[in-house]
Amino acid sequence: MRSIDPKSLAIPVLHQYLLGAVGPRPIAFASTIDEDGNDNLAPFSFFNVFSANPPILIFSPARSGRTNETKDTYNNVKKHAEVVINIVNYPMVHQMSLASSPYAPGVSEFTKAGFTALPSEKVKPKRVGESPVQFECKVIEVKELGTAGGAGNLVICEVVQIHIQEDLFNAQGQIDQKKIDLVARMGGNWYCRADEHSMFEIAKPITTCGIGYDQIPADILKSEILSANDLGQLGGIEELPDETEVNEHKLLELSDLFVSLENDSIALEKELHLKAKALLKENKLQEAWMTLLAFNNG
Repeated sequence: MRSIDPKSLAIPVLHQYLLGAVGPRPIAFASTIDEDGNDNLAPFSFFNVFSANPPILIFSPARSGRTNETKDTYNNVKKHAEVVINIVNYPMVHQMSLASSPYAPGVSEFTKAGFTALPSEKVKPKRVGESPVQFECKVIEVKELGTAGGAGNLVICEVVQIHIQEDLFNAQGQIDQKKIDLVARMGGNWYCRADEHSMFEIAKPITTCGIGYDQIPADILKSEILSANDLGQLGGIEELPDETEVNEHKLLELSDLFVSLENDSIALEKELHLKAKALLKENKLQEAWMTLLAFNNG
């Protein structure tokens, strides 16, 4: 592994390392107005949500690494402390990219990129009609991180109104992650599309507590089939299946395998581990454990 002191790097190289490694990054498509009321629209991938109570979003329009100039968005929020953060999804990603062109101050990116400008309810900057979710925000603080080229400027925003596309809600009243079709920034010219083919679910251990990696039997820990990531998934189970459950699973699901390899324990163990690995890919944690434990009950 290469070990690097960031102070030894030219800023463009450091910038590439940071953005190439930290991703995918959500995109804040920020709508602001200048002191004359002209619209401005620009995307920023130094962005995330940092609090729900109060609802706080932070994005950073950094100083130019080439010229050290500040972005129009930064200049605007310093003069008029309001912004609309529009969320970017795949159907609008090329328009969003076009809006990032270095148009002169006072030129509307709404017009240049073909976006629909909608009036906001509680702030003066307009909303992007094509955006699936729009956050009207008051800017409560701008934190400058430096004065040299590449320095960030944290724009700390409190959400005062939210607009969500009606057809994005699921039966539970939540935003359906398969419908919103979000995009995110990677390094260089690369983006990432978070659709149903790239997303996967992992149950969060908020109210549950897994047995832990250290409680996995030694013969499973030494598996040549299961990866460290697989073992981490196995460690997330709250309680191991009991012997009755394992025997029933063995009889119903694994009997053919045990019969065909009854004289070759090494091959049997390998096949059981392969089967368990496949089950883990399907998030069938209980079945994977019963498959693994069946070998010791054999």
